[in-house]
Amino acid sequence: MANEQTPTDDRPVSVITGANSGIGRATAIHLAKQGHRAIGTVRSIDKADKLRNMAADADVSVELFELDVADDESVRHGFEQILDATGRVDHLVNNAGVGGNAVTEECPTELYLSVMNVNLCGAVRCIQAVLPQMRERGSGTIVNISSVAGRIAALAQSPYVASKWAFEGLSEGLAQELAPFGIRVAIIEPGVTKSAIFAKNIDAPNSTGEYDAHYRRMFQFYMTGVANATDPFEVAEVIHEAISTDAPRLRYPVSWGGAEMAALHDRIDDSDWIALGAIDEDDDYYRTFNEVFGLDLR
Repeated sequence: MANEQTPTDDRPVSVITGANSGIGRATAIHLAKQGHRAIGTVRSIDKADKLRNMAADADVSVELFELDVADDESVRHGFEQILDATGRVDHLVNNAGVGGNAVTEECPTELYLSVMNVNLCGAVRCIQAVLPQMRERGSGTIVNISSVAGRIAALAQSPYVASKWAFEGLSEGLAQELAPFGIRVAIIEPGVTKSAIFAKNIDAPNSTGEYDAHYRRMFQFYMTGVANATDPFEVAEVIHEAISTDAPRLRYPVSWGGAEMAALHDRIDDSDWIALGAIDEDDDYYRTFNEVFGLDLR
């Protein structure tokens, strides 16, 4: 995994942020198998042994660069190194992200800012780092890993939802901004995918004690989702399709709950959405949720 430039290397160069786990790791390995020069950004190369081992098992190479999307200077320096080594970036996969659980009343503004700094501003930093050379060539793809929570206000995850809705809005605008330059934007909207993020995302502030049902129903959703979670390599295949297809589209729902909830949410009347939140009993809530979204959480 040497970070050495190969002058005659004509493989497409694909940078995947947050490549050390889950969707990012699977995408780096899958794109390498598809003939891409896969560049994975990680916060610590010393902690990337599993990525290295999985890449070796797949008989591919993933080049690693240290980069923290939450920090301006780290992104600037990291992409300087990447461009020095590769000469260009053809495809950027903005995958690095964090979760964030809380209802609005109980969420410190610092948590909103922290989650937004990674999930939104982190992607912006990377986009700004690659766009000048993409515009100069008149080609490239920006793949933004959003979430089904970017389409539906997932319960008791206010900071995460806010960051992903903002990311969706930025991505829609970006698609129009970049169309004249021949650069495509794709939004990937996973539901529940096998990932370490769920083991880390277990906070439930409940500081007022008034939102027991909200947190309980949120964790029930993810407990059911984890039991049915999609392999991250399936998401990687969708990402490759978004990059390589001759019939591109803006949005790609994927994974357990992703396609169902994204499509059906657009057809729910606002009053029905609010009524779902007002249901008192868990069993009634889960039954109605199943009727609306076709997902049985019980």
